[in-house]
Amino acid sequence: MGGHIKFGTDGWRAIIAEDYTFDNVRICAQGLASYLLDTTGADANAVVGYDTRFGSEDFAAATAEVLAANGIHTYLCTSAAPTPVVSHAVVDRKTHAGVVITASHNPGQWNGFKIKGPDGSSAAVEVVAEVEKEIATLVNGGAEVNRMYLEDAVGKGLVTMYDPAPAYKAQLRRLVDVEAIKEMDMTVAVDSMYGAGSGYLADMLKGGTIRVDEIHGERNPLFPGIRPEPIGPNLATLFDRVRETGAAVGVATDGDADRVGLVDENGEFLNQHQVFALLCHYLLSVRNERGDIIRSVTTTEMISLLGEHYDVPVMVTRVGFKYIAPPMLQRNALIGGEESGGYGFRGHIPERDGVLAALYFLDFMRQTGKTPSQLLWDLYALVGEHYYDRADVELRPDDRARVEAALKGLNPSHVGSAPVKEVDLTDGVRLVLEDGAWVLYRLSGTEPLLRIYSEAESTDRVWQLIREGGKLLNVEV
Repeated sequence: MGGHIKFGTDGWRAIIAEDYTFDNVRICAQGLASYLLDTTGADANAVVGYDTRFGSEDFAAATAEVLAANGIHTYLCTSAAPTPVVSHAVVDRKTHAGVVITASHNPGQWNGFKIKGPDGSSAAVEVVAEVEKEIATLVNGGAEVNRMYLEDAVGKGLVTMYDPAPAYKAQLRRLVDVEAIKEMDMTVAVDSMYGAGSGYLADMLKGGTIRVDEIHGERNPLFPGIRPEPIGPNLATLFDRVRETGAAVGVATDGDADRVGLVDENGEFLNQHQVFALLCHYLLSVRNERGDIIRSVTTTEMISLLGEHYDVPVMVTRVGFKYIAPPMLQRNALIGGEESGGYGFRGHIPERDGVLAALYFLDFMRQTGKTPSQLLWDLYALVGEHYYDRADVELRPDDRARVEAALKGLNPSHVGSAPVKEVDLTDGVRLVLEDGAWVLYRLSGTEPLLRIYSEAESTDRVWQLIREGGKLLNVEV
């Protein structure tokens, strides 16, 4: 019990009924409770939310029972809620922490335990390290898990049942003109992927002339036929729906709605890099806002080119929103984004929000009167055409050490026939070519994979560079 609890990039995730059990969830809750009591004292409080996965509401209740038994006042969400909604509740309720029971975009047999800091962002690396120490003490028998029945905790005022949606929706209405978007005469196809974002866009946009056509909006913890990650290979049904209904745009949110995927009016996928650049362009050109932009090293160079055009600083970080959120706060950054389709915005929470990102994109269409494909070509006219892809190369156990050693000394003069201008070690090894294209290598920390990323001026060149990049390490793509 508890031996496999290890927090990764954004929380602990495991397969339900294997490592993800009530006992282990309670150990995580007690670890967090002990940390909060050590650092904040007897007045500690927290928000607990959950997604639509199997048993999520019960795992959330178990978490609240442990926190309450430790004297921590807990706001327990009354229904499934997106991660950004729970993050906003942490700020709105002014609590010391939050917990979200979710495995985000993982397949249905997984669940997870995300910890949020008092600003609504993912808990800082040092905080997670302290919680893991408390968990290790519990696993080794050096402490016990405190428990209290939920009914008793509610009766004693230690748990408050709380609906975070109204305050969150009011916040979004302050950030974007939802009333104006509602009066657009068009259809928006929405794929909620059976996730916690179900109904959010439809509810916010009802009552006007805009029509929201939602699919996969019911709860189904099996996520039948899909993986709840809003990327091209998972959105065939949405592509067809856009084409069949003549929708002006398609929107998809992942299992906990902190990521967004967009489909243009032709039923073609807009990849995460295009969407990130388009959202930056909207904030800079339509809203005429200025401020730093924070991007991870695996995102498109279009962001840096927009920064040069609009004279705003662009900071490049390691991969993971936990590296993006701190500089967003420190610099009051305009926007932060990562390769996975998660984008955070100034004036909100320093966390990804798929629902707000979708509303901003709809407002981009409203204020310009242009289709998604027209907006993309406007962007390309400014920064040039950019295409991107990634190959995940499975490594045998004896290959990993060899590849890892090769990466440490990798400093080639060329990738294929293209001269290398710079070797960037921000995260992994990125080879920046003289013509602006690039190849990036990263070893997965959790799987036997070498990821090779590339961006160039055409899809063919992207895959040429990925294959040539593989040859430099003697791996076949």
